[in-house]
Amino acid sequence: MSITMQTGPNAAPPASASLATRLLALCYGGLAYLIFFGTFLYAVGFVSGYVVPKTVDTGSTSSLTTALLINLVLMSIFAVQHSGMARQGFKKLFTRFASPAIERSTYVLLASLTLILLFWQWQPMPTVVWNIENPALAGVVTAGGFLGWLIVLYSTFLISHFELFGLTQVVAHFAGRAAEPVKFKTPGLYRLIRHPIYLGFIIAFWSTPTMTLGHLLFAAVTTAYIFVGIYLEERDLVAMFGDEYRRYRERVAMLVPRLFSRR
Repeated sequence: MSITMQTGPNAAPPASASLATRLLALCYGGLAYLIFFGTFLYAVGFVSGYVVPKTVDTGSTSSLTTALLINLVLMSIFAVQHSGMARQGFKKLFTRFASPAIERSTYVLLASLTLILLFWQWQPMPTVVWNIENPALAGVVTAGGFLGWLIVLYSTFLISHFELFGLTQVVAHFAGRAAEPVKFKTPGLYRLIRHPIYLGFIIAFWSTPTMTLGHLLFAAVTTAYIFVGIYLEERDLVAMFGDEYRRYRERVAMLVPRLFSRR
């Protein structure tokens, strides 16, 4: 995610769209959002190891090779869906067959379902890579992980949380008006770094007092995917906003704030 939403065309519903059709789209978008939010909360527990029944380090074990292959396939499914459906080419194709109003909700729903599949089928790899035994230090690292999740959630609200996850679009569709056009904006943390949502994920994934081989695989692969996602997303943002985004990219750091800003 970056400083702005990349949604499909901001078209108003056609005159032929009945109230029932618009209500169905609204319910679909609302359901997609609820599934997303439940998945997000489960992801916090899955990575941190708290509350949820299945975490990155629990479940039936298999051989190291089998676990590695299954986990890589699961993460690849998510990466292909998440990146492929975010591209403008897919958005244009989607809106040839369905209302632009539900394009974002469909993206969010399928991303959530691929994550649910990952949580369900993830194979633990319990070999311990590091373990922080000092209780105070372990507590600080654990708190850092939760801080990462808070950065993710807070950053989504900076750039319009409900638009990011499709609710704004289906509500506008139901009301019979076009969604607001995409705008370039850099509020709050976006003045310091271009991708605070991604930074929050990286902090959350790596901040653990006990790092197992399975958790390390999850953190390493998702971090690599984040950098690929940044490249693809910024390419789209340059195409959308041109020199305005280029100047922003030159002025503001990607993930780590610069000590001295560029003039």
